[in-house]
Amino acid sequence: MTRSTLNRVIRRVPSDVTELLSRLQSLGYAAFLVGGAVRSLLLNQNPDDYDVATSATPDEVSAAFRRVIPTGEAHGTVTVLWRGGSYEVTTFRTESHYSDARHPDSVDFVRSIHDDLARRDFTINGMALDPVSGAFLDPHGGEPDLRARIVRAIGDPDHRFREDALRLFRAVRFSAQLEFSIAADTWASVCRLAPGLARVSCERLREELDKMLRAARPGDGFRLLMGSGLLQVVLPELAQGVGAEQRGGHRFDVFEHSLLACDAAPPDDRTVRLAALLHDIGKPSTMVLDPQGNRTFHNHDRISAELAERALRRLRYPNSVIADVAHLIRHHMFHYTPDWSDAAVRRFVARVGLQHLDALFAVRAADSYAQQGLPSENHSLRQLRERITTVLSSEHALSRSDLAVNGSDLAAHGIPRGPAMGVVIDHLLETVLDDPQQNTREQLLRIAREFYDTRMRMT
Repeated sequence: MTRSTLNRVIRRVPSDVTELLSRLQSLGYAAFLVGGAVRSLLLNQNPDDYDVATSATPDEVSAAFRRVIPTGEAHGTVTVLWRGGSYEVTTFRTESHYSDARHPDSVDFVRSIHDDLARRDFTINGMALDPVSGAFLDPHGGEPDLRARIVRAIGDPDHRFREDALRLFRAVRFSAQLEFSIAADTWASVCRLAPGLARVSCERLREELDKMLRAARPGDGFRLLMGSGLLQVVLPELAQGVGAEQRGGHRFDVFEHSLLACDAAPPDDRTVRLAALLHDIGKPSTMVLDPQGNRTFHNHDRISAELAERALRRLRYPNSVIADVAHLIRHHMFHYTPDWSDAAVRRFVARVGLQHLDALFAVRAADSYAQQGLPSENHSLRQLRERITTVLSSEHALSRSDLAVNGSDLAAHGIPRGPAMGVVIDHLLETVLDDPQQNTREQLLRIAREFYDTRMRMT
């Protein structure tokens, strides 16, 4: 890298970060930017955060700054609160054997940045930058690999991946995220050691999966996961779609269709991308050949939702994310036609929920794109949106909370609380969805009393 290029990189480092490094150096410690920040700066991207490596111990860092959080002192890391930002500052270290393929058995603090860089996973993460002095350290050839767009393990790939099996997934994630290829020897090692990923905690797998889902084309990463054998560890449900042909209007098998749908979903919406990725994973298990030899997938939406719930629960996703993804998958198979009545539109909105409409439409648009892998004018979706806008402008009841009566009103008129009341309220909502004019307190109380007396009262 030329000096002029390095100077341009250094000028992009925020002054607050440079001053934090300068503070440590003024006290006699070495201090560098490392990891993803250096990689991003060299790629002319804005780093998400700035990690600092230093010869100072956690206690010495704590003494150097007024506000420090001991986030991981056992591994040499503290978080420095500085000028409105937070920065992870980690002592130069080496790591011992990883007996569980997850965590080093012990960590030793060292005084050499070169020893610290040697323990890192890939060459593109093994660089260090000192914007104060202008020093750039690249002992493992990370900068040439950045220019060549290659992910390459530092040293012996087998050794690197046996130290921490999550690095197998990280190699694929960086490839997808940066749109880089993986060096031949590194890739061969990933394939050879793929079963070791099963030893990594589900939480760590989820974190890598989330990062890969933010890539421009996460499908490229999932193809690599499948080709290496890693997908069978992370999402075996998705791997089942390989070779599951769909025919009809579909150009691709279930696996490829799912990846294209994921690519087409908004990259900044994790829930929609997960729903697009998993929306058809129930197809392989529901496929039946009819007498004419055509493939059918009855109830695949329901089965896909159940499988997605199971997979996301295994990966320790938050319950709210699991519920939303499953809901979108369960409802993605709607078929709008212009002859839908206003009541049918209201029922659709009530069933899906106003808060889920935009996400469901995004999933459906991604699904439509993935049938042929080509952009398409989805006129029916646009028409349904217009119909929904018209229905919403009328301010008719679409949920229980929109009814002119509540549980207390019903209880006061002899409807017992509990499951019976829930059935009555559902009946009232169905009545109002059919005929919004029925949504008055007097009318709903009359309908509730009549329904309960004739259909539910025990004799």
